[in-house]
Amino acid sequence: MDSKYQLSRIMRPDDANIVGNVHGGTILKMIEEAGCIIGTRHCNTQSGDRCVAALARVERTDFLHPMFIGEVAHVSAEITYTSKHSVEVQVNVLSENILTGAKKVTNKAALWYVPFSLKNVDKIVDVPPIEYSSPELEEEGKKRYEAQKMERLETKERNGEIINPVSVPDRHMKEPYTVGFSQSSLIHLVGPSDCTLLGFVHGGVTMKLMDEVAGIVAARHCKTNIVTASVDAINFHRKIMKGCVITVSGRMTFTSNKSMEIEVFVDADPLVEAEQGKFRAVTAFFTYISLDKENRPLPVPPLKLEEDEEQKRFEEGKVRYLQNKAKRLADKERQ
Repeated sequence: MDSKYQLSRIMRPDDANIVGNVHGGTILKMIEEAGCIIGTRHCNTQSGDRCVAALARVERTDFLHPMFIGEVAHVSAEITYTSKHSVEVQVNVLSENILTGAKKVTNKAALWYVPFSLKNVDKIVDVPPIEYSSPELEEEGKKRYEAQKMERLETKERNGEIINPVSVPDRHMKEPYTVGFSQSSLIHLVGPSDCTLLGFVHGGVTMKLMDEVAGIVAARHCKTNIVTASVDAINFHRKIMKGCVITVSGRMTFTSNKSMEIEVFVDADPLVEAEQGKFRAVTAFFTYISLDKENRPLPVPPLKLEEDEEQKRFEEGKVRYLQNKAKRLADKERQ
């Protein structure tokens, strides 16, 4: 079976913001669609239960170049590692200007999927193994698998905190550039068009909503054109089923001279099976930059901290910022 898959789509006005930059959430949704297709296809190559691949984790994803209305997005996905119950999919996104022929790599992403049986939504199906071109590639894949497994467990431990949404009247009483001034949330009822064959939400739908909220937070802070620069690893802790009401909340945690970090949470509230209670399903950190009319980076207004907890989150964000900056510099030197 071919372990590669590609989809292409032209970017339309409803994929972009008011100045024509394609939303990061739109690109994340396409990345996840490609990963879901190739993951589901691979997991159904063996006899036994038919299944659907559910997104469990997205590794850190950098947005290398902006994409614009009218360009064609080419999304290429390839399975690079399998464990007994998970599939790693590497995805590359290429933008093409069909007027000039110019092409640019805009994104590289790694996603992890877990296959669930169509007969029983709680049953995880065994994954067919893939063949590796060398033992070294298999060993590298195993290391990535163990690392992401450990990180998922760590983030699950800090998954219980619930954000208290800031209502619109309160915001007008908040001082500009504070956490409370830009903090935002949206509520979404999960319908059939959001879901897989098993009735739980596509990971790409959730990521698109998360990016929308993070973008609102960034825009409220800067009041300029803003674009997604990167997304730290996104962990999908629990499945969100059809009929749930989800609350997507975001708050500013850190600002540098030219970037903003926004923490985003997704809380799900089952309406039909209300006895389950509200639960936190997804968490992630999004990084945004501010741009002028010529798409050049602008300085970001410093975040004003009012509470000890905000100061603590700011220091933690600064550590992540410096770590990511050091990693980017190291990657450049290796190239």
